[in-house]
Amino acid sequence: MTVISWIILGLLAGAIAKFLLPGRDPGGLIGTTLIGITGAFIGGWISARWLDHPVSKDFYDGTTWAAAIGGSLVLLIAYRLLFGNSRD
Repeated sequence: MTVISWIILGLLAGAIAKFLLPGRDPGGLIGTTLIGITGAFIGGWISARWLDHPVSKDFYDGTTWAAAIGGSLVLLIAYRLLFGNSRD
């Protein structure tokens, strides 16, 4: 995948994660994209390291999307645990 594909994947994975876990989080298009891209890397690392299922480099692979969305959810939950009351 190209860099633009990773950015698109990150944007969509971050948006899906925010949809699945609604609430006050770092927002905006850039925040969602950064959460998604970072979540994709975290999800891919978790998948390869502990689940023994390396992520494919194909944009349309379901495992890639599941890892990206799962990693984004983990990142959003960690953010809320660390900074939950700072946005009130």
